[in-house]
Amino acid sequence: MYTRIRKRPMSEINVVPYIDVMLVLLVIFMVTTPLLSQGVKVDLPKVTAQLIPPSEQEPVVVNVDRQGLFYINYGDNPKQPVADAELLRRVRGLLKLQPETPLLVGADAEVNYGKVMQLMVLLQQAGARDFGMLTQTPEPDDDSP
Repeated sequence: MYTRIRKRPMSEINVVPYIDVMLVLLVIFMVTTPLLSQGVKVDLPKVTAQLIPPSEQEPVVVNVDRQGLFYINYGDNPKQPVADAELLRRVRGLLKLQPETPLLVGADAEVNYGKVMQLMVLLQQAGARDFGMLTQTPEPDDDSP
Protein backbone atom coordinates (compact mmCIF):
# COMPACT_ATOMS: atom_id res chain seq x y z
CA MET A 1 0.00 0.00 0.00
CA TYR A 2 1.16 3.48 -0.85
CA THR A 3 1.70 5.85 2.07
CA ARG A 4 1.79 9.53 1.55
CA ILE A 5 4.71 11.41 3.03
CA ARG A 6 3.46 14.55 4.62
CA LYS A 7 5.62 17.64 4.23
CA ARG A 8 5.50 20.27 6.88
CA PRO A 9 4.86 23.80 5.68
CA MET A 10 7.95 25.93 5.46
CA SER A 11 7.79 28.76 7.95
CA GLU A 12 10.93 30.63 6.91
CA ILE A 13 10.83 33.70 4.69
CA ASN A 14 13.17 33.83 1.75
CA VAL A 15 14.70 37.33 1.93
CA VAL A 16 16.93 37.09 -1.14
CA PRO A 17 14.32 38.62 -3.53
CA TYR A 18 13.80 41.50 -1.10
CA ILE A 19 17.53 42.20 -1.01
CA ASP A 20 17.64 42.19 -4.82
CA VAL A 21 14.79 44.70 -5.02
CA MET A 22 16.45 46.90 -2.40
CA LEU A 23 19.73 46.94 -4.34
CA VAL A 24 17.97 47.81 -7.59
CA LEU A 25 16.17 50.70 -5.86
CA LEU A 26 19.44 51.89 -4.36
CA VAL A 27 21.04 52.03 -7.81
CA ILE A 28 18.02 53.84 -9.27
CA PHE A 29 18.08 56.48 -6.52
CA MET A 30 21.85 56.93 -6.87
CA VAL A 31 21.46 57.59 -10.59
CA THR A 32 18.41 59.89 -10.42
CA THR A 33 19.36 62.04 -7.41
CA PRO A 34 21.96 64.14 -9.26
CA LEU A 35 19.41 64.75 -12.03
CA LEU A 36 16.96 66.36 -9.59
CA SER A 37 19.14 69.38 -8.95
CA GLN A 38 18.15 72.81 -10.21
CA GLY A 39 19.11 73.26 -13.84
CA VAL A 40 19.66 77.02 -14.22
CA LYS A 41 22.91 78.61 -13.03
CA VAL A 42 22.04 81.59 -10.86
CA ASP A 43 24.59 83.36 -8.68
CA LEU A 44 22.42 84.01 -5.62
CA PRO A 45 23.20 86.95 -3.34
CA LYS A 46 25.17 85.97 -0.25
CA VAL A 47 23.34 87.21 2.84
CA THR A 48 22.40 85.86 6.22
CA ALA A 49 18.65 85.31 6.34
CA GLN A 50 16.17 83.40 8.44
CA LEU A 51 15.36 79.97 7.05
CA ILE A 52 11.91 79.21 5.68
CA PRO A 53 10.27 76.38 7.64
CA PRO A 54 10.24 73.10 5.67
CA SER A 55 7.09 72.16 3.80
CA GLU A 56 5.66 68.78 2.90
CA GLN A 57 5.34 69.84 -0.73
CA GLU A 58 8.23 70.35 -3.10
CA PRO A 59 8.62 74.10 -3.72
CA VAL A 60 8.38 75.61 -7.20
CA VAL A 61 11.42 77.77 -7.94
CA VAL A 62 11.23 80.70 -10.35
CA ASN A 63 14.64 82.10 -11.31
CA VAL A 64 15.88 85.24 -13.06
CA ASP A 65 19.31 84.86 -14.66
CA ARG A 66 21.89 87.59 -15.43
CA GLN A 67 20.24 88.39 -18.75
CA GLY A 68 16.84 88.90 -17.07
CA LEU A 69 15.27 85.69 -18.45
CA PHE A 70 12.74 83.79 -16.34
CA TYR A 71 12.96 80.06 -15.63
CA ILE A 72 10.52 77.87 -13.71
CA ASN A 73 11.14 74.32 -12.50
CA TYR A 74 7.50 73.36 -13.16
CA GLY A 75 6.57 72.23 -16.64
CA ASP A 76 8.12 70.61 -19.66
CA ASN A 77 11.67 71.94 -19.78
CA PRO A 78 12.97 73.78 -16.69
CA LYS A 79 16.21 74.76 -18.48
CA GLN A 80 14.36 76.75 -21.16
CA PRO A 81 13.53 80.42 -20.50
CA VAL A 82 9.83 81.22 -20.43
CA ALA A 83 7.99 84.33 -21.57
CA ASP A 84 5.91 86.38 -19.15
CA ALA A 85 2.60 84.97 -20.46
CA GLU A 86 3.85 81.37 -20.23
CA LEU A 87 5.11 81.92 -16.69
CA LEU A 88 1.75 83.41 -15.72
CA ARG A 89 -0.10 80.45 -17.28
CA ARG A 90 2.06 77.82 -15.55
CA VAL A 91 1.85 79.41 -12.10
CA ARG A 92 -1.93 79.92 -12.40
CA GLY A 93 -2.38 76.29 -13.41
CA LEU A 94 -0.18 75.09 -10.58
CA LEU A 95 -1.98 77.18 -7.96
CA LYS A 96 -5.38 75.95 -9.21
CA LEU A 97 -4.28 72.33 -8.76
CA GLN A 98 -2.23 72.80 -5.57
CA PRO A 99 -2.93 76.17 -3.91
CA GLU A 100 -0.59 75.50 -0.97
CA THR A 101 2.50 74.92 -3.12
CA PRO A 102 5.40 77.05 -1.84
CA LEU A 103 6.89 79.43 -4.40
CA LEU A 104 10.51 80.55 -4.20
CA VAL A 105 12.10 83.36 -6.19
CA GLY A 106 15.78 83.18 -7.05
CA ALA A 107 17.59 86.00 -8.80
CA ASP A 108 21.18 86.40 -9.87
CA ALA A 109 23.10 88.93 -7.76
CA GLU A 110 23.89 90.93 -10.92
CA VAL A 111 20.32 91.13 -12.28
CA ASN A 112 18.46 94.43 -12.50
CA TYR A 113 16.14 95.02 -9.52
CA GLY A 114 13.35 95.93 -11.94
CA LYS A 115 13.35 92.39 -13.39
CA VAL A 116 12.97 90.90 -9.92
CA MET A 117 10.04 93.23 -9.23
CA GLN A 118 8.51 92.34 -12.60
CA LEU A 119 8.73 88.65 -11.66
CA MET A 120 7.13 89.26 -8.28
CA VAL A 121 4.26 91.21 -9.90
CA LEU A 122 3.73 88.35 -12.38
CA LEU A 123 3.54 85.86 -9.51
CA GLN A 124 0.99 88.05 -7.72
CA GLN A 125 -1.07 88.33 -10.93
CA ALA A 126 -1.02 84.53 -11.15
CA GLY A 127 -2.57 84.33 -7.68
CA ALA A 128 0.45 83.74 -5.46
CA ARG A 129 -0.27 85.11 -1.98
CA ASP A 130 3.25 84.75 -0.66
CA PHE A 131 6.62 83.48 -1.79
CA GLY A 132 10.12 83.20 -0.45
CA MET A 133 13.36 84.64 -1.72
CA LEU A 134 16.36 82.37 -2.28
CA THR A 135 19.74 83.44 -0.96
CA GLN A 136 23.05 81.76 -0.43
CA THR A 137 24.59 81.66 3.04
CA PRO A 138 27.95 83.46 3.03
CA GLU A 139 31.09 81.59 3.94
CA PRO A 140 32.63 82.55 7.33
CA ASP A 141 35.72 84.02 5.62
CA ASP A 142 33.66 85.97 3.04
CA ASP A 143 34.06 89.76 3.43
CA SER A 144 30.94 90.76 1.46
CA PRO A 145 28.24 92.75 3.35
